[in-house]
Amino acid sequence: MMKIAGVFASVALLSACASNNNPDIDTTAGADTNAGAQPVGPVPGSQADLENSAGHRVFFAYDQYTLTPQAQSTLAKQAAWLKEYPEARVMVAGNCDERGTREYNLALGARRAEAAKSYLVSLGVDASRITTVSYGKERPIDPRSTEAAWSLNRNSTTTLQSVGA
Repeated sequence: MMKIAGVFASVALLSACASNNNPDIDTTAGADTNAGAQPVGPVPGSQADLENSAGHRVFFAYDQYTLTPQAQSTLAKQAAWLKEYPEARVMVAGNCDERGTREYNLALGARRAEAAKSYLVSLGVDASRITTVSYGKERPIDPRSTEAAWSLNRNSTTTLQSVGA
């Protein structure tokens, strides 16, 4: 009988010491739980911020350089972003799909970039802050030869060049 009582006492003692977890106690009290945390979202005034806030690409119909209402909406957001960062300078690149000659697409890409720039300037962005370039069909987003790929490749892309003077 003494043996059984000793075994029960040992089991009771061991089970009492096995765990000291109390869910009601906050073990992080007073600790900095945000130590090393990274800020959420893109850095203000960065290319990622421009893309997230305004979008950086507008699209064109086949063989066109006129701005669609959707393109105008995106460019209006870009203009607002550029007004928020008055030291920012951007480059607008005109792009085309693979159809047509290299020379023709370089000229069409230039007209697309200029159309986007002109619209930004009409919304109050200083023209000296915007440079343009045409890549024609040389830098496709999607290299496939499909209508969906061609639609993506007919665009102008706004890229942040600098934020400071």
